[in-house]
Parts: sequence; structure tokens; C-alpha cells
Amino acid sequence: MEDHLAALAEAARRTRESAPKITAWGRHLARVFETGGRLLACGNGGSAAEAQHLTGELVGRFRHERRPLSAIALHADTSATTAIVNDYGDHEVFARQVHAHGRPGDVLVCLSTSGSSQNVVAAAKAALDLGVTTWALTGPAPNPLAAVCDDAVTVEAPTVATVQEMHLALVHGLCAALDDALGVSA
Repeated sequence: MEDHLAALAEAARRTRESAPKITAWGRHLARVFETGGRLLACGNGGSAAEAQHLTGELVGRFRHERRPLSAIALHADTSATTAIVNDYGDHEVFARQVHAHGRPGDVLVCLSTSGSSQNVVAAAKAALDLGVTTWALTGPAPNPLAAVCDDAVTVEAPTVATVQEMHLALVHGLCAALDDALGVSA
């Protein structure tokens, strides 16, 4: 446990330099929502859970009451997901949904601890083709996902678990920055 907490503390120290970027993302996202846009999010496994956690905070609330915000976790529609995987293959599972739901000016948040998940990279490429802004939360750089997205926060950490824990902190930081930009308070 001591080693795990020490690794987490070191990853948090390194990731702290990304705070201004997350604040800027929150401001950008506030403008997206104020103009009727939406956020899409995708990831696999634990990253899917983080993506759904993010969209849950936006459709529901983070710390304080506010209107619900349009946010979709692309893996959460099991019927669409399984149909796409069956008909087009797992590499298209998120890209096809980006084409269905994404509009110019929307935001796609891509989560991948490795930064090399083919279906998440394909979603980012599809989003860029549509004029959707792409942000990545990944593990150590360089990686294909960070390279293809408009912007990225990469987490330097020795284990996938620590990367995922930092991604949750970054998701919460994004929600706080968004609420600040929207003027949401107690």
C-alpha cells in the first residue's frame, strides 16, 4: 500500500502542471454547452468507467445544482455497441457513434491508459473529420492517441491503476473548472 500511495503522490505531483490546461478545457466546454453543443466520451475497460463517470457528472451534477448538460458515454448504449461490433468490428465501435452524434463544435474526450487503443484512436480521427474538438487523457507520452488529438494530458505513472486514478482526479478537475466557468455555485 505504501508503494502504491507513493506512486500516486508522485503522479499527482507531475500531473499538477496540467491544471491550467484542464481549466482552459473547462472554459471551452462551458462555451460549447452555452451554444447547444455536447460532450462525447469514450474509453475501454476502466477508461470506459471514467468516461461514463464524466458524463454522469455532467448530465447530473458535480458539486452544485445546475441544468443538465448534454453528454454521452459512447460505450453505454449496449444495443448500438454490440450491433456495431458485430457488423463493423470493434475498431469502429466508437467512430461510428461519433459520426452519428458528433457535430462541429462538440467535444470528444478520449480516455486510454495506454494511449494506443485502436477504437479510441479511430474515434478521435472521426471526430477531427467532423470538426469535433478532441481531448485525450492517456498514460505516458508519446502515444498515438495524444498525437492525433487536438490536446492531451498524459500521466506519467508506473502502473495502469495509478494512471486511472489520476484520470479520475482530472475528470473531477474538468467538472470543477466547467462549473466555475458556468458560474455554478452553492
